[in-house]
Amino acid sequence: MKVVDVYQQYFAALCQHNGSERRGVSVTLSATSEDGNVRYEAAVSFFPHADEEDFAVSYDLRAARELYAARGRRSKKREAALLETLPAEADALAESLGGSIFWDRPLREARYG
Repeated sequence: MKVVDVYQQYFAALCQHNGSERRGVSVTLSATSEDGNVRYEAAVSFFPHADEEDFAVSYDLRAARELYAARGRRSKKREAALLETLPAEADALAESLGGSIFWDRPLREARYG
């Protein structure tokens, strides 16, 4: 099984969990390919982000959703379409955890794989 982060970026965010405030979120679109099948998943993971150097993602406040699964392989065209819908998907996942993402305040540049 091969897992690739098609896209990952950190953003400022706000979410409360177990009495602590989470001020950062990792937004990821990942592709998993195995035995001629491909699967894409959107995920958000909130983390404390106590200062500008704190990117310790704890994964205890994470939500994910499968966006696509079928026979085949990775496709740049499909990935571009999924990236367009990613903000709405990530917002829905964040809302399910009681959080919000500040898209206009990225904490790091996007990484593509």
